[in-house]
This record gives sequence, C-alpha cells and structure tokens, in this order.
Amino acid sequence: MKKSIFEITKMDCPSEENLIRMKLGGISSIVKLDFDIPNRKLIVYHSEKINEIETSILELNLGGKILSSEETDVIEFEEETNQKKLLWSVLGINFAFFIIEMTTGIISKSMGLVADSLDMLADSFVYGISLLAVGGTLTKKKQIAKLAGFFQIALAVIGFIEVLRRFFGNEKLPNFSTMIIVSILALVANGFCLYILQKSKSKEEVHMKASMIFTSNDVIINLGVISAGILVNWLNSSKPDLIIGSIVFVLVIQGALRILKLSK
Repeated sequence: MKKSIFEITKMDCPSEENLIRMKLGGISSIVKLDFDIPNRKLIVYHSEKINEIETSILELNLGGKILSSEETDVIEFEEETNQKKLLWSVLGINFAFFIIEMTTGIISKSMGLVADSLDMLADSFVYGISLLAVGGTLTKKKQIAKLAGFFQIALAVIGFIEVLRRFFGNEKLPNFSTMIIVSILALVANGFCLYILQKSKSKEEVHMKASMIFTSNDVIINLGVISAGILVNWLNSSKPDLIIGSIVFVLVIQGALRILKLSK
C-alpha cells in the first residue's frame, strides 16, 4: 500500500473536504482518505500509482500539490477496528431481535412483529456487508450499499404479499400485549444501536450512512407496532396490525431508495 500526502492550500472547511471526497469517490485504488483541515493536508492511502489521484486533485483548483508519496506497512487502521466493533455489536443485537420478533410474531399472530423481524433480518444483512466494506475501496463500499438497498426491496415485496394473504384470509386476532412488550424492547435495542453508530468517526462513509438509515427506520417502526397493539385491543380488530405491517414495508422501500441514491 502507498501513502501520499497532499497540501491543499484552499481547504478551509468541510465544504472543501466534501468536494474532494466526491471528486475522488470513483477512484477504485483509494483505500482511505485522512483530512487534516487545520494544516490543509490530505493523506491518501492507495494501492496503485498516484497519477490519477493527483490529476483529480489538481482539477479541483484548490491549490493542491503533492508533498510526498511512499510505501507504507499500514494494513488496518484504528478507525476501521472501531467500525468493526460497532458493526458487530449492532449486528448481534439485530439478529437476536429478528429471532425474538419472528418467534413471538408467529405465536401472537402479529403481522407487525413478523414485518419488523424481517426488517431486523435485513438490518443484520446490511451490517454484515458493511463489515465487509470496512477497509475496502470507496467503489466497493458503494457497491455494497447498492446490494443492501436491493435486498431491502426484495424483503418488502415478500412482506406485502404476506399482508395481502392475511387481509383476505381468516386470521385470528393478534395478541396485543405481546406486540407492545416485544416492540418496547426492540425500541430500546434500536435506540442503543443508533447511539453507538453515531459515535463512529466514519459515520459519513456511504456504508455507515446506510447502516444508520436502517436503524433510524427501525425506531419509527417500533413506535408504529406499539401503536398498532394499542389499537388492536381498543378496536378488537386485526386491521391495525395489518396496516402497520404495510407501513413497515413502505418505510423499508423508502430506506432502500435512499441507500441506492447514496450508492450512485
């Protein structure tokens, strides 16, 4: 791996940083970008020759010039190690709640819980492929985010089919107390996941943004299932549970479209 240091004389604030990130985002050889805005320096870790990177930086007209370029033995960064720890934590929490909500959803006849469990499974998948993205090239991270988006859409379609089957079928009334209790526990778990993801210094990277979008959706979904449980008991009807199940999958698709937009 190579380490190249650039001086960017007109890099005064995060606006220039974002401009540089966008310009260099399509260069597959780049492994990591380190910005030192106070000292107006950019450190680029890359696997191939510096020519394409240097040309792209010069095209920005930000007063960029290369200071040094040398081989480095760095193969893993402290920041990446922290990313992996965070992602393993949220993956474990989400997969555990996938099992809990799927089991209790089937037992209690709640489409809301079943839908949320599938969303938890999708999140586990997202966190898993985000782990694969850590330390990879920027292009690879965008490809992984795109895969996550399409996976969410596929799950949403399956969910809508199940909602329709239950709507036109003769399903028993779901157990409202199970819906509420399990969703409150899931809400606490998702709130904790969102908190630890926001602690990451790399939360602006596309695969980390994807993870945060999924978890933010989960918090909204949990509140919806709790509300549906209350309405199931109040109205003595399964319709609120089916409605929240449908809404869950709409949110899943919206999140997927946002992630696909990030991956462009």
